[in-house]
Amino acid sequence: MSLELKEMCSGLGFPEGPVAMDDGSVLFVDIKDQILARLSPDGTVSTVAKIEGGPNGVAIGPDGAAYVCNNGAVYSFVPFGPDHITVPAPIRPDYQGGSVHRVDLKTGVVTTLFEDYQGKRLIAPDDLVFDKSGGFWFTDTGMQDEESTRYGGLYYASIDGKTLIKAATIPMPNGVGLSPDGKTVYVSDTVYGRLWAMEITGPGQVKPGPIPGMPGNVVQTLPGYQWLDSLKVEEDGRVCVGTLFTGGITVFSLNGTTEHVEIPDMFTTNMCFGGSDMRDIWITASSTGKIYKGRWPRPGLKLEFSA
Repeated sequence: MSLELKEMCSGLGFPEGPVAMDDGSVLFVDIKDQILARLSPDGTVSTVAKIEGGPNGVAIGPDGAAYVCNNGAVYSFVPFGPDHITVPAPIRPDYQGGSVHRVDLKTGVVTTLFEDYQGKRLIAPDDLVFDKSGGFWFTDTGMQDEESTRYGGLYYASIDGKTLIKAATIPMPNGVGLSPDGKTVYVSDTVYGRLWAMEITGPGQVKPGPIPGMPGNVVQTLPGYQWLDSLKVEEDGRVCVGTLFTGGITVFSLNGTTEHVEIPDMFTTNMCFGGSDMRDIWITASSTGKIYKGRWPRPGLKLEFSA
């Protein structure tokens, strides 16, 4: 599959977390520049809110507010290669721990919902998705260094800040999405290039895999050196995952087959679907600081809430 892409904007720091809005604009975060921003249909970019640390993922909640995962500046951003693209590096002079925020889209006011779980600071929240009940699943990618790894996890939370449940431990969970029937939660495991599928047995509860240490069932693990980033689900249940280093989107079918869609950026981190037929796609080409728009061959799954 190949896509005809239109460059909607450029000159961004490291864009992520696109969300198609009802008015045709796209909400997104810029991790490097530490903002929540809006891309208008004419290509104009405006700042919605300043979010210090590392705003990493966005979703619209049942109250019309934006909910943002913040990795707490777990990465610094450095130039790389002859083209001086921008890439994340495990250098963290300003790291203070992760959090999850609510952002009022009318006022830009940022409220912190979660910073700790059972007395320990969240490490690096990354991506989130709301279910029909108005609760949300989110990933915490953990932390990786040359000599050690702190595993991340999958969490379930409520917008009132009262419920926070750890559903599973996963080495480096990144993207998260729900199946069309809401019965399965998908999580991409970055460094392993693996997509997990976990059966939901209740709010914040998932059925573990067949052996100890498996958080669920493996849909597929990519060959070679490919990392997986954030994801979105199609209307028919296929899972589209931003794929690093090979530069593109990997489409996972639930029978285990995959298809790679090339995008001109080795850090193709995320995408979102929108438009009247849910076939418009916006793609964050993060290392080159661009957002592209194209037409996907199939409709994406409409999210539970919009604004």
